Formats: sequence, structure tokens, C-alpha cells
Amino acid sequence: MLSVKKETFIKRCVMMTTGILFIGICVGSYRLSEFGVDAFTCMNLGISEFLHMSFGTWQLLMNAAILVIVFFTARSCIGAGTIVNMVAVGYLADLLCWLVGDVLQIQLNLPMRIGALLLGSIFAGLGVAFYMAADMGIAPYDSVAVIIENITQQRIPFQRARVLSDVTVVIIGVIFCLLAKGDLRLIIGVGTICNALCNGPLIQFFKTHAAEPLLHKTSV
Repeated sequence: MLSVKKETFIKRCVMMTTGILFIGICVGSYRLSEFGVDAFTCMNLGISEFLHMSFGTWQLLMNAAILVIVFFTARSCIGAGTIVNMVAVGYLADLLCWLVGDVLQIQLNLPMRIGALLLGSIFAGLGVAFYMAADMGIAPYDSVAVIIENITQQRIPFQRARVLSDVTVVIIGVIFCLLAKGDLRLIIGVGTICNALCNGPLIQFFKTHAAEPLLHKTSV
């Protein structure tokens, strides 16, 4: 019989992996909806299109660059989940888009796009809730707001720092998308607004009612 400590560790690993899988599905669903994506994805899509590079590869490179900064400024944010997140999420999103668009060759109509948007919003909340409850490190980009808060000695609190970083990366994404003569509707739109307004409440709901109860549930 597993000890309580070992069982909890296994649960945390499973929740961390599941959460990151959900986040990958979330990003892919947002992209398929063509209603806009979350802030960090907006920037990475804009730059990757400008560089003619796959989204997954560019996101990995960007996460690696941010991770170096995090290592020297907010090392406590780094854990196993950090590495898995930075490597897996972009490629999971690419895989989902490839399966739907190239393998299954599904042309999404308006109801299907709305469904993809709703799916992305739900999985965004579920993914982050599981990821946070596992407490095994956070994604490099999620550490940016922590770094800003630390550098300013809490004069800019985490909530405002997150808004500042999100607005900044969206602007960067839009600029690079325009330079690449890409379609802005694919990276910024209703989905971006939905993510900004709904993600916080959904994360809290799923964390309270799903992730934490599962983590603390004892085996019979």
C-alpha cells in the first residue's frame, strides 16, 4: 500500500500533467475558433508567423529565454511543471490544429467555432486550476508578473503586473502580425476578451470544486 506522502506526490504529478494537457487543448481550441487567443499565445503567434516558424518551436524558444530571466530573479517559481509546460503546450496546440485541419480536414462552421471557443475557455480554467493545485512550478510567462512585483518591491502588485504584461505582449503580437501581413482576427478578438474576463473566475471555480478536492481525496 502506498504511503500518504507518495500517493500525494503521484496525484500532484498526474494533476500537473493533466493540467498542462488541458492548457494545450485550450490554446489549440482558441486557435481553431478564429475568435482570438490568450495574450501570450497572441504574441507568439504573431512573431512565429513573422519568422515563418512553427508556433510550438517559437513558444519553446520564448519560454526558454524567459526561463533564464526567471532563474536569476524568481527561482522559486521553477519546478517540474515549468519545464513540462514550456516544452509541451505549444506542440500540443500545434498537434490539435494539425489533426483537425490536415488529418480530419474539418472545416469549422460558425457553431463549431463557437464550440471551440467555449471549449478553450473551459479548458483554460481547468488546466490552470489543476496546474496550480499540483504546486510543481509555474510556466515561465506566468512568472513575469511575479518578477515585476518583486522588482518594484510590491509597488506594482501581482494583479496589475499581470495586466501590464498581458497588454504588452498583445501589442507585440499585433505589431508582428501586421508586419507579417497576417490575419489579426486569428490572434485577437472575442476569444482574447473571454480569456481575460472569464479565466480568473473559472480557475477559482475549478480549483475549489475540482482540483483541490481531487488532490486531497484519500484512497479507500
